[in-house]
Amino acid sequence: MIEVLVVDDDTRVARVNAAYVAKVPGFRVTGQAHSAAEALHRLTALPCPDLVLMDHHLPDETGLAVVREMRRRGHETDVIMVTAARDVATVRAAMRHGALQYLVKPFTFAGLRVRLEAYAALRRTLDGGGEAEQAEVDRIFGALSAPSAPALPSAHSPTTADLIRRCLARAEAPVSAQDVADRTGLSRQTAQRYLKLLERAGRVRLTLKYGDAGRPEHRYVWAARG
Repeated sequence: MIEVLVVDDDTRVARVNAAYVAKVPGFRVTGQAHSAAEALHRLTALPCPDLVLMDHHLPDETGLAVVREMRRRGHETDVIMVTAARDVATVRAAMRHGALQYLVKPFTFAGLRVRLEAYAALRRTLDGGGEAEQAEVDRIFGALSAPSAPALPSAHSPTTADLIRRCLARAEAPVSAQDVADRTGLSRQTAQRYLKLLERAGRVRLTLKYGDAGRPEHRYVWAARG
């Protein structure tokens, strides 16, 4: 279980972000902080969190100042910045101080979830230890890059497209439109429409399964899997 500290000056936003985190399997919120001083205090408590979702605009200091102080004190807790600060100088400073990701407010649950899932995958890779060839190093450094959503016509929902993406990414073998419908709760017609859309966008690969007779069955696999 990955322990998370949520830091945000707005108590309502902190509760929403904490609820988002709690919905992602494998993550648990261990606390919330609403100021830099409270965040640093919670980081000294035991158990120390694995990850901090750090707002930048805090009442007593900036989030980046908290990150700098964390590093000065030897805290190796990972940080994902979650903030409305959009200026390039702040983004650059976050990179220089070791923030693993930078999520701009306002964001959706799907936007946070995909970054948390990528973070969990990165931890699993790094916990394996040992040595890494260049391909493995490249994969580690790219692990937290959130996949870009395909361009969608205005009548289509990015949330539905992401639901299908996650279904395909978790599938161990190519699946049919009916399989996707059964696993996501969508209708077969909706699943089929989005699969065709994602195929045209280059996100999904179509394969054909031939039976004893009749037309071959269309099966789909997420293109990132190979």
